[in-house]
Amino acid sequence: MMKEKDLLDQYSPFSLTRRAFLSKAGQGLGLAALGSLLPGCAPTSSSELGRTSQALLSATHHAPKAKRIIYLFQSGGPAQMELFDYKPLLNQREGEDLPDSIRNGQRLTGMTANQKAFPLKGAHRTFKQHGNSGAWVSDLLPYTSKVADDLCFVKSMHTEAINHDPAMTFFQTGSQLSGRPSMGSWLSYGLGSSNKNLPAYCVLLSKGSGRVAAAQPLSSRLWGTGFLPSRYQGVQFRSGGDPVLYLTNPEGVSAHGRRRLLDHLKELNELYHAEVQDPEVQSRIAQYEMAYQMQTSVPEVMDVAGEPEEVYELYGPESRIPGTYAANCLLARRLAERDVRFIQLYHQGWDHHNDLPEHLAKQCRDTDQASAALITDLKRRGMLEDTLVIWGGEFGRTNYSQGLNRGERYGRDHHPRCFSVWMAGGGVKPGISYGETDEFGYNVAKDPVHVHDFQATLLHLLGVDHERLTFRHQGRRYRLTDVHGKVVKDILV
Repeated sequence: MMKEKDLLDQYSPFSLTRRAFLSKAGQGLGLAALGSLLPGCAPTSSSELGRTSQALLSATHHAPKAKRIIYLFQSGGPAQMELFDYKPLLNQREGEDLPDSIRNGQRLTGMTANQKAFPLKGAHRTFKQHGNSGAWVSDLLPYTSKVADDLCFVKSMHTEAINHDPAMTFFQTGSQLSGRPSMGSWLSYGLGSSNKNLPAYCVLLSKGSGRVAAAQPLSSRLWGTGFLPSRYQGVQFRSGGDPVLYLTNPEGVSAHGRRRLLDHLKELNELYHAEVQDPEVQSRIAQYEMAYQMQTSVPEVMDVAGEPEEVYELYGPESRIPGTYAANCLLARRLAERDVRFIQLYHQGWDHHNDLPEHLAKQCRDTDQASAALITDLKRRGMLEDTLVIWGGEFGRTNYSQGLNRGERYGRDHHPRCFSVWMAGGGVKPGISYGETDEFGYNVAKDPVHVHDFQATLLHLLGVDHERLTFRHQGRRYRLTDVHGKVVKDILV
């Protein structure tokens, strides 16, 4: 009969031979010496990969302003000059060609690079100033305009990415290339979870009513862990059937039977880990245990039947329909109440290359009331002060029309040079507009905010120094902001 050790050796991906042991020991001594010389690189434990705790940091680097983030990601790239960045010059000079001095030879996508002209196109709806802050907001967003004094509009965002997939990947992972950990995974890795019964990182998806057939696809790697241990990945919640796949016990398996199975499986995995020292074994143990806890916690958080009628009225009629943006905003509040660290919503349908007036109005109807309701709901519950809410896409849209002489069927192409997002709560100054674009709405004119600056600021609000939250992979230390990024201190309270 095969002995236990022989059985483990048979399935071990490597064995710790004398040569392997000495090699690893030498690397450890070298890294310890290097860590004492480089600021921010001192190891926090004997092995970053082998930590059994879910959080790398025993304490935050400084006092946090926010405990959690709700990120309302608008996939496709909303047109900033149609919503927040008021540019009357575009209406005054509509139809004129974009001056070469403004474009300055900047890169365009293949969809408009060969156009014979770039006719300026103003917003097709009315702008007004709202609240004590005097924020300019389009009449497409009547509910958002009512909470303008709670919002911080950042109008000077910019990115290098000009196409959807690399642009979304850049926002979520800090790199245009796939394979890096997502923002939520970095936070789960660094800060762990405040709730032992729910994941630290939850993802909710919804499809917009604008450009339904041409909505940009979403890949699960946007909430993946890259090279971090897999326990830190985002968990997608679905609207139909089982909210989380493979969570329900199969027919004939009781809760008691599942518990006994997991306990025995944990013992086997711990024996295997003791032999091979593979951190993914520990991740597997943690994921099995979390799944068991979620069998109770997920149905409870997804059951919105007990919400008062006035809550449904606040979020709008679609909040009663599972899988809609409004329903997901309500679920985001419920997850935030249970101390989920990072709640990511994706709403598709903002890629308006044609028929923009029609499709943009539909997208705004999808999102306006529920986004504002989330701010109002969090505020009245005393949660907005430590919950950071973000609304924005991966880039903006051009100030010129895509296609010529299209009338109300005009569209706008991708524009990475400048675009707008808004933030609320969680240590961000309310009722301000930060940054400016030029009078054509084509380039940043004041206080530019790069994607890495944005990411550094989010980590800062959660008490994390973006330069010190690192993970060693393939011989170098990686971080969310790579080797870039600075905190935008002017928007912090």
